[in-house]
Amino acid sequence: MKLTLRVWRQKNADADGAMSTYEVDGISADMSFLEMLDTVNEELILSGDDPVAFDHDCREGICGACSLVINGDAHGPERTTTCQLHMRSFHDGDTIDIEPWRAAAFPVVKDLVVDRSAFDRIIQAGGYITAPTGAAPEAHATPVPKPDADFAFEHAECIGCGACVAACPNGAAMLFTSAKVNHLNTLPQGAPERETRVLDMVARMDDEGFGGCTLTGECATACPKGIPLFSITSMNKEWLRATRRAGKR
Repeated sequence: MKLTLRVWRQKNADADGAMSTYEVDGISADMSFLEMLDTVNEELILSGDDPVAFDHDCREGICGACSLVINGDAHGPERTTTCQLHMRSFHDGDTIDIEPWRAAAFPVVKDLVVDRSAFDRIIQAGGYITAPTGAAPEAHATPVPKPDADFAFEHAECIGCGACVAACPNGAAMLFTSAKVNHLNTLPQGAPERETRVLDMVARMDDEGFGGCTLTGECATACPKGIPLFSITSMNKEWLRATRRAGKR
């Protein structure tokens, strides 16, 4: 395959960025998108140019590091992570635009790499449970109804990639935050901090500068793990309940 790549290049967070064009040839349809970028970088290095910086880690679709906007879509045309996207999703002669996540709360570090530590701070604000230290508890010591377990597992699939933020017209982080809140608040182990967790995590999310949610649904469409849109409404109910109870104290 012969492709034309238009890649966002930005030296650092303070520099101005711009799209740079690269012509690449000999790309196999069986390559992953990141393997294709590796090939491009090898050619850039051999020619004495600075390689394109991009995030990646496991390359197995489970860590969420590979954060790229491809032709305007978070992670590209398939509902998967960028590392699991293959070049057979494109055609010979295509022009492919490659950009970083676009959100005020995700500042660009270099080229296609953004700082997503805002997500870490949201989790730190309330992403823990009260649990005794020591050996692992007996698996059947705390009964959990199957609907609750299924609901918690569904939200635990969130890998924190940030595609929901990149896809949202407002740059909102509600789908990510709701996934983390619902995961812990649904289980009995998370019950002691249930109210403070949702209040603290939503407040931290707002402080980080994410946009407001208008339930357009782009976040759920882009999510590679299929976190459902009703996750947000479930968290909103939790937040309203906690806010009312806090006001009565």
